[in-house]
Amino acid sequence: QVQLVESGGGLVQAGGSLRLSCAQSGRTFSSAATGWFRQAPGMERAFVAAISWSGASTYYAASVKGRFTISRDNAKNTVYLQMNSLKPEDTAVYYCALAPDGYPHDGYDYWGQGTQVTVSS
Repeated sequence: QVQLVESGGGLVQAGGSLRLSCAQSGRTFSSAATGWFRQAPGMERAFVAAISWSGASTYYAASVKGRFTISRDNAKNTVYLQMNSLKPEDTAVYYCALAPDGYPHDGYDYWGQGTQVTVSS
């Protein structure tokens, strides 16, 4: 019984910023990793970033490294994705997902419904 709800998406101009939130409710998995993924229409879902339970370990796709920052506030059961210097190619539906065993590269068993990010030029 895990629910993940993304929020914070919207329409921004290239070069702008957004902060996405992933609120978790239901069962809490200590040591779980949380990832952000994105999918543009007609394209494959792609990994964006992931974070360990403690927040000490983070991982980024090369395409977003240096522009996006993943973080978490476990007291609020929320994971964030700060997106700066947005580009039109960042346009996608962004999903958060939870890997209960904490391995950030697979095992994402729970997924949110997604939030739309549109970057205009």
